[in-house]
Amino acid sequence: MKVLRDLSWFFKEERKAYGIGVLFLIMVAVLELIPPKVIGTVVDEIQTNTLTQESLMKWLAILLVIALTLYVFRYVWRIMIFGASMRLARRLRKELYEHFTKMSPSFYQKHRTGDLMAHATNDLQAVQQTAGAGILTLVDLVALGSLVLLTMATTISWELTVVSLLPMPIMALATKYYGTLLHKRFHLAQEAFSSLNDNVQESMSGVKVIKSFGQEEQDIQQFNNTSMEVVHKNMRVAKIDALFNPTIFFMVGLSYIIALSYGSHLVLTEQLTIGELITFTTYLGILTWPMLAFGWLFNIMQRGRASYDRVRSLLAVKSDVVDREGAKTELDSGDIAYNLSSFSYDGKKVDLRDIQFVLGEGETIGIVGKTGAGKTTLLKLLFREFDHYNGDISIHHTNIKDVTLKALREKIGYVPQENFLFSTTIADNIAFGKPGSSYEEIIEAAKIANIHEDILQFPDGYETVVGERGVSLSGGQKQRISIARAILTDPDILILDDCLSAVDAKTEESILHAMKKERQGKTTMITSHRLSAISHAELILVLEDGFIAQRGVHVELMKQDGWYKEMYESQLLEDIVEKGGK
Repeated sequence: MKVLRDLSWFFKEERKAYGIGVLFLIMVAVLELIPPKVIGTVVDEIQTNTLTQESLMKWLAILLVIALTLYVFRYVWRIMIFGASMRLARRLRKELYEHFTKMSPSFYQKHRTGDLMAHATNDLQAVQQTAGAGILTLVDLVALGSLVLLTMATTISWELTVVSLLPMPIMALATKYYGTLLHKRFHLAQEAFSSLNDNVQESMSGVKVIKSFGQEEQDIQQFNNTSMEVVHKNMRVAKIDALFNPTIFFMVGLSYIIALSYGSHLVLTEQLTIGELITFTTYLGILTWPMLAFGWLFNIMQRGRASYDRVRSLLAVKSDVVDREGAKTELDSGDIAYNLSSFSYDGKKVDLRDIQFVLGEGETIGIVGKTGAGKTTLLKLLFREFDHYNGDISIHHTNIKDVTLKALREKIGYVPQENFLFSTTIADNIAFGKPGSSYEEIIEAAKIANIHEDILQFPDGYETVVGERGVSLSGGQKQRISIARAILTDPDILILDDCLSAVDAKTEESILHAMKKERQGKTTMITSHRLSAISHAELILVLEDGFIAQRGVHVELMKQDGWYKEMYESQLLEDIVEKGGK
C-alpha cells in the first residue's frame, strides 16, 4: 500500500470526489446484501407453503427498486473515482512534459527518448489505474467484504462463517508472495518496453540512413530481438499474474465445499433453514469478488508502485540550468563580453579556455575553426545551455546568470546546425517563434532567408505540410526555413551556427546581404566553415582546440600567416576552379 501513501497528496486534493465515490460504493455494498436475504425468505415461504401472490410481487418490487438504485449509484461512483484518476494522469503528464522542457542537454544525453515516452504513457496508465481501479478494489474489499461477513455471522450463523473462511489465510499469504514477485518483474517489463519504444523512435527517425546503407534486414532483426525481450519480460509478469485468480478460485471452491458440508449438517439438525443456507451460499458468492479483489489489489498496487517510482525518480532529476533567486526579468541590449577561463563538458577534458572578447552592440562576429574546435560550444554558453563554466558572460554589463532564462532567450534568435521542423505547414514553422504573425510578416522573413520562391513552387505554397522533421524538404530548404523562423522574431542577438552549409555560395551571399540590410544596429554571431560568410564581420575569432588562436578583421587576418589565411585562399581557389578557372 506504499503507493497509496505516496499518492496521499492527490487524494487530499480530490477528497470531495473520492469521498462521494467511496460513499456510493459503500451504499452499493449495503444494497447488495438485500437480494440474497429476499431470495432466502422466498424459499422459506415456498417450503412452508406461505408464499402468496401479493408477497411475491412485494419482493419482486423491492428487487426492482434495488436494481434501479444500484444502476444510479454505480454510475455516480464511476464518474467520481475514475474521473479523479484521469485527472491524476493528466496532472502527472503535464508535470512530466513541463519537466522535460526545463531540462538541460545533459538530461537528454542520459535518458533515451523512447524511455521518456514510456514514462508518459505506460507508467502513467499504471498509476492512473492505481488511483481508479485500485481505490475501487480496496473499498470493495474492505466495505463489501466486511459487510457480507458481518451479515453472514450475525444474521445466519457465526460458526458456519468461521468454518467457511478457513482457507482465507492461505490465500492471503499466497497473494502477498505473488505481489512481491510481480513488483520486481513488472519493473523489468517496463524497462524493456522503454527500450522497445526507443528502438522504434530511432529507427523511424533514421529510416533514410537505414535504407541508404541497406540495413533494413538488420534493423528488423534488432527490432524483433528487442520485441522478443519485451514479450519475455511481460510473460514473466503474466505467469505471476495468472496465479492470482486460480489460487483465489481454488480457495473459494474450498469455502463452498466447507459451507455446503457443514451447512447441510446444520440444516439436518434444524439449526438452519434451507432458505438461510441458500442465503449464506449466495453471500459466499458475493464474497468471491472481494476475495478476487484481494489478489487484484496486490496486482494493481505493485504495478502502480513500480510505475510511480519510475515517474518520481524522473521528476526528481534537477536541471543543471535554473534561474537564480531574485534574477532580473528584463535585460537591456548592449555589448556582449566573454571572460571565460575554462569550460568542460565532462569535468575532465577542457573544451574551452581563455576566451576573452567584447562584441559591440550591432556588430557581427564570425567564429571559425576546424571541426570540434569549440565554435558551437562557445555560442551555446551565451543562451545558457550550460552553466558550469569558470568565468562570466555578460550582456550590457549584466551577467547572464543574473537574469531569468526567459528574459535572456527572448533576446536571442538561434539557428542551429541541425535544423528541426515540425510536422505542420511551412507558414506555421516559420511563425513558430512568433505565433499570430501575419502572412505579410512570414513572407517578408522568407524573402530575407531566400526561401520565398522555393515555397511558391510547392503545390500548397505556404500551407504545404512538411513531413516529420521536414523530411519532404531538401537540406538547404530546411536551413532557410529555420533562418526565416529566427528572423521573424527580430531578435536583438541572432546566432547562426553553421546553418548555411547546405546552400551554395551565391545563395549564402544573398541571404547574408539581405540580413545585414534588415538587421542594421543589431548583433549577429556567425559560425561557418565557409569563410566568405564571415569576411564582413567586425570581429573574427579563429578557434583551435578550444582557445582563440587568431583574432581580428578579415584584412588583418589575411596579413598573418595562419589557419585563416591558408583556409581562405584554399576556398578561394576551389571557387575559381568551380567557375572554370575565371
